[in-house]
Amino acid sequence: MQSNHNQFHGKDIKIFAANANQTMAKQIAQCLNIDLGKSDVTCFSDGEISVSVLESVRGSDCFIVQSTCAPVNDNLMELLLMMDAFKRASAARITAVIPYFGYARQDRKAKARDPISAKLVADLITTAGADRVLSMDLHVPQLQGFFDIPVDHLLGAPMLAAYFKKKIEDAGENVNDYVVVSPDLGSVTRARSFASKIGCPLAIVDKRRQKANVSEVMNIIGDVRGKKVILVDDMIDTAGTLCNSAAAILEKGGALEVRACATHGVLSGPAIERLTASAIKEVVLLDTIPLPEEKKIDKITVLPVAPLFAEAIGRIYTDKPVSSMFEG
Repeated sequence: MQSNHNQFHGKDIKIFAANANQTMAKQIAQCLNIDLGKSDVTCFSDGEISVSVLESVRGSDCFIVQSTCAPVNDNLMELLLMMDAFKRASAARITAVIPYFGYARQDRKAKARDPISAKLVADLITTAGADRVLSMDLHVPQLQGFFDIPVDHLLGAPMLAAYFKKKIEDAGENVNDYVVVSPDLGSVTRARSFASKIGCPLAIVDKRRQKANVSEVMNIIGDVRGKKVILVDDMIDTAGTLCNSAAAILEKGGALEVRACATHGVLSGPAIERLTASAIKEVVLLDTIPLPEEKKIDKITVLPVAPLFAEAIGRIYTDKPVSSMFEG
């Protein structure tokens, strides 16, 4: 019986990291009281990625921590090559731990002759040798169905909600003075569960988008007048939607102040300038994508997700359910 157990599981647990989330991987390993696996991911002089695994992984349960954030293609390729190395080195099981899953927004044909990039990337990850995937706040939950292997999907909203709930309690404020706002119709489900965790009402910004990365705000569904608003989204990319929503909430809606939170701080292009210039008082992010020094501004608060990922990895290793982490 014991040998069967090892065959599926790996005799021991090993955490490795490519280059995207080194700090988070170290924190996860610390939470699990193990050392980070020894490996080197560098480039050859022509730009090809070179992977060296510097310890045996034979029969081990291996977890590779790598967000596919910018530089997206380099980080994706590092992950694929690392999994291939582990597969060929006889790892018992390989879990791709992808805190931020890039290409997730290309999940359908938006117009004729579009690729469905998210499905292709899911296939590549499976082909490279992943036995499972552990990710957080996929852009749409049905992305889990793009994989033919198990996907454990962690949620960032409970952690963000807990932060705001504590902040409201510590300030001695009334939760009824707050309204949670979804910046678009796509984020309503997330915002609704967030609002129920804090115990305040929900409003929605109804926007019409003219073209990619340019959004036009129309009207606010729900009452935010005289309220403090928390905008909730899954990611902040160029911050256009967020800043426009905040302006509409204050100008059209008559809110007192706006704070914002999101799981993934992509923060590309003009995002930092926009956030700095906006009326948003605070932006709370999780560290699924590392925040480089030049993007650190006083408005941004970053919460670490390593403890959550460490708990999920421990549960996967010991065959316990991950879903119960988010129940109640």
